[in-house]
Amino acid sequence: MPNKRHYSFGMQLALLSRSWRGELDRRLLHLGLSQARWLVLLHLARMPMVPTQRELAKSVGVEGPTLARLLDSLEEQGLVKRLGVPEDRRAKKIILTERAQPLIDEIKTISMELHEDLFAGIDEADLECCLRVHQQVLDNLARA
Repeated sequence: MPNKRHYSFGMQLALLSRSWRGELDRRLLHLGLSQARWLVLLHLARMPMVPTQRELAKSVGVEGPTLARLLDSLEEQGLVKRLGVPEDRRAKKIILTERAQPLIDEIKTISMELHEDLFAGIDEADLECCLRVHQQVLDNLARA
């Protein structure tokens, strides 16, 4: 049976995630992109291979139709392109355009500044311990 600390851990983790994303959204507000749009751009920029629309949806954690609408607007802004996949006519690869690169660079810079601010004063050993705990929780979830 979960104890009070288990409950607090989960609630704190959820609050941390929402607050972190909210602060990044606040810092990126001047770019004129919704959180969903800059998140898609950031995921695209960090993926090692050009993803299909389905792979990108999984990475971002949204349903296919939701991502399709986001990509429509990003495509209208000239920030992404959809390319056909010869071996699967239904699949589309998603690439960033040259126009997106300065925006991606600014998102990354602001994101790194936020990381520096958020991790100020946190000892490396404490961070390692936290990462081990999070990984164990993730491993337990994977087995559930």
